[in-house]
Amino acid sequence: MPSNRTLASCPDSPNCVSSLASDAKHYVAPLQYTGGLNEARELLRSILRSMKRMRIVVEEPTYIHAEFTSALFRFVDDVEFLFAEPENVIHVRSASRVGYYDFGANQKRIERIRNFLSGRHPMR
Repeated sequence: MPSNRTLASCPDSPNCVSSLASDAKHYVAPLQYTGGLNEARELLRSILRSMKRMRIVVEEPTYIHAEFTSALFRFVDDVEFLFAEPENVIHVRSASRVGYYDFGANQKRIERIRNFLSGRHPMR
């Protein structure tokens, strides 16, 4: 089932990364997956559920929107995943709702998910 979803652009602030960004300061590579879409979606859901203070707020066949809440100040980051089936990639966007700097938190989160998805790190 095709989706008409897309990922929003990053604001000018450095607290957002996206695989669809056209500028280097916000760009992060999309996540790669092997196998079928359903298998990749289930693996991603499993990875997300293993992460602390995460809540899935929207889940569709080719789109997932999750919220991550910081431990100390309870700031919420929005993380979106858009599956591009023919390319076997998952486009991503991770952005802080408030503030200007995120001290690399959004970039680190996506790289951690990438490592889990590729099997380089076990989920914990």
